[in-house]
Amino acid sequence: MVLHTTPYTSACLHFLDGLSWSLVFPCYWLLDRLLASCVATSLEKRQRSQDPCSFLTLCVAISAPLYLLLFLASLPFALLGFIIWAPLQAIRQPYLYTYRRPDKHQAEQGQAGPGGVGIGEWRPQGRSFCFCSANVCLLPDSLARFNNLSDTHRRAREVGRRIRNGASRPQIKIYIDSPTNTSISAASFSSLATGFRRTSSLDQRPDQTHTNGPADPETEPLTECPVHSSGAIDCPVHPPEGDQGSAECPLHSEKADTTAECPLHAAGTNGSSDCPVHTSGEASDCPMHSTGTQNGQGHNDCPMHGEGTKPKPSPDCPLHTSGVQISISAPEPDPQDEEAETGNHRPGEHTGGDTGSMTASRESLARYHGNDGGIGISSNNTLSHVPRTSIFKRPGRKRRHGDETFDHEISAFFPANLDFLALQEVFDHGATARLRRQLHRYFPYVLSDVGRYGWKGCCSRFKFLNSGLMLASRYPILDARYECYPNGRGEDALAAKGALFAKVHVGTSHQEQRVVGYLTCTHLHAIEADAAVRCEQLDLLLQWGTEFRQSSSQPPAGEKVLEDLVAFDVILGDLNFDNCSSEDKLEQQHALFTQYKDPCRLGPGEDKPWALGTLLDPSGLYDDEVSSPEGLQKVMENEEGRKEYLVFPPSKSQCPASSQKGRKIPLKGNGRRIDYILYSDEGLQQDWKLEMEEFSFVTQLAGVTDHLSVAMRLAVATGEEEP
Repeated sequence: MVLHTTPYTSACLHFLDGLSWSLVFPCYWLLDRLLASCVATSLEKRQRSQDPCSFLTLCVAISAPLYLLLFLASLPFALLGFIIWAPLQAIRQPYLYTYRRPDKHQAEQGQAGPGGVGIGEWRPQGRSFCFCSANVCLLPDSLARFNNLSDTHRRAREVGRRIRNGASRPQIKIYIDSPTNTSISAASFSSLATGFRRTSSLDQRPDQTHTNGPADPETEPLTECPVHSSGAIDCPVHPPEGDQGSAECPLHSEKADTTAECPLHAAGTNGSSDCPVHTSGEASDCPMHSTGTQNGQGHNDCPMHGEGTKPKPSPDCPLHTSGVQISISAPEPDPQDEEAETGNHRPGEHTGGDTGSMTASRESLARYHGNDGGIGISSNNTLSHVPRTSIFKRPGRKRRHGDETFDHEISAFFPANLDFLALQEVFDHGATARLRRQLHRYFPYVLSDVGRYGWKGCCSRFKFLNSGLMLASRYPILDARYECYPNGRGEDALAAKGALFAKVHVGTSHQEQRVVGYLTCTHLHAIEADAAVRCEQLDLLLQWGTEFRQSSSQPPAGEKVLEDLVAFDVILGDLNFDNCSSEDKLEQQHALFTQYKDPCRLGPGEDKPWALGTLLDPSGLYDDEVSSPEGLQKVMENEEGRKEYLVFPPSKSQCPASSQKGRKIPLKGNGRRIDYILYSDEGLQQDWKLEMEEFSFVTQLAGVTDHLSVAMRLAVATGEEEP
């Protein structure tokens, strides 16, 4: 169980590797730039068509011959370096493990213990964990352009920033103190803006048509009235539109001057003895005020259900504040990161679709602190005793279908408090370093640079690219292993695609037993016609996973240790087949789906109605409608939008997948879902069970990759009660 923190075991070998690569790199870079100048993205083609004599066209015409001359001049040095570099790859470590100590603020907030997230004593009721998988297409720039993507190094930084900003968003938890409901509702997948901002693009509203122009947001009526149901016209609590000067307040008496603290009328108005809710003679039974309001202290009691001066808590009271507490937890922004982002950002620079200044979640938090919703946040990020009338309830994007036991959504943000992240297609070496630096600001533990180059073992063919896998964790990594698929074909055989296995430490039981979890990150063969190759790789994946769990659970020789408690076993990655294509029937019926559960799957060939394709049509990546996370989210929620921008399962009656846009014939399903998160409940402790809490399709990487990300929150229930 030794993790490899350096590529080589010897400093001398490390020096030789660096020297040889310094000789190879100029030739490699010039070849990459030469090929990139010959392959234009749709955005570049659009710019050139608008201005044929543009500066960009001139640069390409001049740079291409120059790159060619320099490439030919650098070839002798590259050949010498290659002779040194290639043999070294046979003894290179299969991955690089890096650790960055959490910052001081995270440690103070309890979000990071000595080893990242608090991994102290395992709570009897269990714990929930959040997983995410994303294909980020960080190929060398010339190869990425075949997927209509460019500027790999810039995209690597942007991918890291968006993931970090999304995962470090505030997490809102609403604690309800009720005699009939003691549960905790944690809106972890929704952004902070969802619950409080009136004009947020994350708010889901039904389509409305206005004959007299757009509605004025300032005259929007209260979303939730504490007295009448939605749609009522004669509300005794808040005046109708245009009548904001009513002096009759239903919550306090005529003599009590509590207007400064009354939540239902404007400051400066006085009470009235006339109660607008009940008729004369029914004051004793009025649900809006208690007898205690006559002493001038009525604002201390609940006006909805109080009796005398002693309120009776009720879960149905919309104005009672003592039973509701909203807690918002979020790490403070990194000053160095803010300075770097500000310094590196140039006005007007095109970023291929971002969230404003690349810090959307932080901007949402800033707007909220700016009293966008009229509610203040105390210095400890906790809202205590907040009236429900202050919380604008919107129809959330989380939905639950029929008998579904968990929520699902299309989100413009990565889930808050993300625990584990699996990435695919992180091939470029420079992009790997930039992405790793960004992720380390949130994830203490990262496995990167995974795979082999050159010739090694089962990878008999020369590998120009590594596996492209990367795994980031907030929990300590105890053990890791990489295995290379030996049966790659065609262009896929040029990359060392395989599987990365990791064992993480997530807690310690009362009996001093370690509680661990197993993660598998993989990327299968991509050529559509090679179903048999993918099935062989799935067989190897199951075999290697079993061997890894057995070997990592063996105690060191001569030592007696308690057996580890397994909390979860999760597979994340791009499997390059979907569950609806008729051409993928072989993979759909694989034994993998008997050992692991797919939250989006009903059975072979049939997905759940809400399941969404994750492969985007490359030709539409730069369209204005989908160039931002919020825009792509809205398009994905619309059936016609999905048909326009997703790649769908191929069929004989359909035109090729490369020309999705403008198709008029019926399409099957909701697109090709080739990115998966699977979990298994086999091998867990007795009486332990896994429960799905949330599943999300994430659009926050809009414009920087051709895949949607997928995220899942999984609860580990131990069956024990909290002491």
